[in-house]
Amino acid sequence: MENSEYQQLCTNVCEISRRAGKYILDQLNKVGQAEIEQKGHHNYVTYVDKSAEELIVNDLRRLLPDSGFITEENTAGHESQKFKWIIDPLDGTTNFIHKVPVFCVSIALMEDAEIVVGVVYEVNLDECFYAWKGGKAMLNDSEISVSPIRDFDNSLLATGFPYYDYGRLEDYVTVFKHFMQHTAGLRRLGSAAADLAYVACGRFEGFYEYGLNSWDVAAGAFIVQTAGGVVSDFQGGNNYLFGRELIAGNPYAHPEMKTVISKIFGH
Repeated sequence: MENSEYQQLCTNVCEISRRAGKYILDQLNKVGQAEIEQKGHHNYVTYVDKSAEELIVNDLRRLLPDSGFITEENTAGHESQKFKWIIDPLDGTTNFIHKVPVFCVSIALMEDAEIVVGVVYEVNLDECFYAWKGGKAMLNDSEISVSPIRDFDNSLLATGFPYYDYGRLEDYVTVFKHFMQHTAGLRRLGSAAADLAYVACGRFEGFYEYGLNSWDVAAGAFIVQTAGGVVSDFQGGNNYLFGRELIAGNPYAHPEMKTVISKIFGH
């Protein structure tokens, strides 16, 4: 594909994410406790997640026929195709259930083994973060870039708390304590897609978490990289998309974070 084709695909995916986001907001006050399912320990899903995913998949099938899908709610097959969509229809379901206004639609397009389009739509603030291969990182109609802050002591970091995989909890708490003492603070939004989008536009200097899935991070990680940031797994390698652990940051915060995290989690 030409860069212009990736850009046009990205524009179309932004429109699809906005349509899904409108549906999600329309359902915000309609979900009752009886309609909340538990997929796993502290892992929730509603009919809104499933219906939003179906809407997104149907639109993407029309946009790029014969493409495959990697989706959180398994409403589409995992066909082995040249192009695969990686979708989280509602990243931040627990926030949505509790009406905490941070939740996102996250859509990425993978060509072979490379992400070429990424869109994260935070529906509450109507903020669409997006990037395409050969292009720029954008927020709505404005170009974005990662934070220029060099001083780690003045860096604001984001993280996600483990909610089912407690085998690494002691290491996680040790890392959390170190960053608490050596940064401007930590935040936990409850949506990895939003965390990554906020790194991309410079609101956070860095983000780290383990226990993540590809649909949580594919779009956001690509947007961070396009915005001038660095993304890796906990040891500084490239196994962050399917390796269930990720560090993202500006070029100054990322090395500091990686040094601490790799030492503590790698012991």
